[in-house]
Amino acid sequence: MAPSRLPVANAIQPFWRSELHPLDNHRSTPALPSQVDIVVIGAGYAGASVAYHIQNLCRDQGIALPSMAILEAREACSGATGRNGGHLKPDPYNRPASLALSHGVELAAECARFEAATLRAVKAVIDAERIDCDFVLTRAVDALMGDAIHARIAAGAGLLRDAGVDVMQDVHYEPDAARAEQLSGVKGAKACLTYSAGHLWPYKLILALLQKAVDAGANLQTHTPVVGVAATADAEGYYAVTTRDRGVVRARQVVYATNAYTAAVLPELAGRIVPVRGICSRIVVPHDRKPAPVLPHSYIVRWSPSEYEYMIPRTDGSIIVGGARSKYYADLDSWYDNVDDDKLITAGDAHRHFDGYMQNNFRGWEHSGAYTESVWTGIMGYSADSCPFIGPLPSRPNQYVVAGFTGHGMPQIFLSAKGIAQMAVTGASFHETGIPRIYQVTEERLASKQNTIIEGWASHESAKSKL
Repeated sequence: MAPSRLPVANAIQPFWRSELHPLDNHRSTPALPSQVDIVVIGAGYAGASVAYHIQNLCRDQGIALPSMAILEAREACSGATGRNGGHLKPDPYNRPASLALSHGVELAAECARFEAATLRAVKAVIDAERIDCDFVLTRAVDALMGDAIHARIAAGAGLLRDAGVDVMQDVHYEPDAARAEQLSGVKGAKACLTYSAGHLWPYKLILALLQKAVDAGANLQTHTPVVGVAATADAEGYYAVTTRDRGVVRARQVVYATNAYTAAVLPELAGRIVPVRGICSRIVVPHDRKPAPVLPHSYIVRWSPSEYEYMIPRTDGSIIVGGARSKYYADLDSWYDNVDDDKLITAGDAHRHFDGYMQNNFRGWEHSGAYTESVWTGIMGYSADSCPFIGPLPSRPNQYVVAGFTGHGMPQIFLSAKGIAQMAVTGASFHETGIPRIYQVTEERLASKQNTIIEGWASHESAKSKL
């Protein structure tokens, strides 16, 4: 597989970027600094969080603040975080059940606890820093829309509950179809599960963290794509970080917060983190219509293991819905190894999937007049073994990666970034950070030929052909 491309120009504007922050298109200095202690590549959720944690850790421990440059290929938070569904939703049972089968219950529980802790940590920083980002702490409702997905999810959740995995104490399972439809409000739900989650305006959170970093002295440089980083340090211990058209920055430490685009600057991750395109929308209700039922939760509507919609109600009355995989998933080229967030996904008319979505799927919305106000695409970084790549690179001392979150970065990134900060600033070992062990970057993972993305797609297509 060829390395992934850099972000494209003129990406579709998502709703989250409708109120732009002054740092959106910002360069702290006209020219790049020639030399810094740390370069962070990427000004999305991961990059902003790494910078925020490094500076906080230094203050807390009385360590001199390092000089830092944050290099972003496009505008700040213009990648996946600025294009997602607005969920901050840990997964206490679905992915952990799969991990329990492949890696054992102990490691599955470790991942589930980490995500639950990230929800609490993000809420804490929003409260402490008084960040205005429309954060709502709520319950997520996962509606299971068929007997097969119900049986699969029930078995996995039961496995974790029987094993005593503590995060399952927060999960309520409703197996009765009539009660599940009443609880979720989703027409035809066969069962549902609920658990603690949050939703927010992600762009506003990330730009607030970036502002903290810039106020503390970080040098933010937007429209500065990085095309390569030296694999070895020079005689003074600096790595050359080469940008496409603005020269070279020397840095003692480098953090790749580049998610879908990691392989474009780090060849070792080619085929290990793959760009995957997704689609999301904003649905609004006309003011002259009778108010639709209030949606008190956030939602996932699951049709199969690979086909689902994710949804949050906004405080302004609009609905953010993403997914539509049932429309385009068969067309591999429309989403796999695809960085074209300047175009909609039109395979299977996916871009029209959200028209009438609320009326078709939610009780009481039939006469709401809800319509699709905007649709956009985003590029996620999918890990070929389904786990993020976090930590120091084995063959590159003082270089770290925090990427490959497989469309599920919101409940993983903030504490992963804190771990990167601890390793970079205090020399903490990976295992001292509390990051799940299976997320560590190892030579074995880098050399693996496994590709669960393609395996899952092939399995889905095979099952369809047998129907």
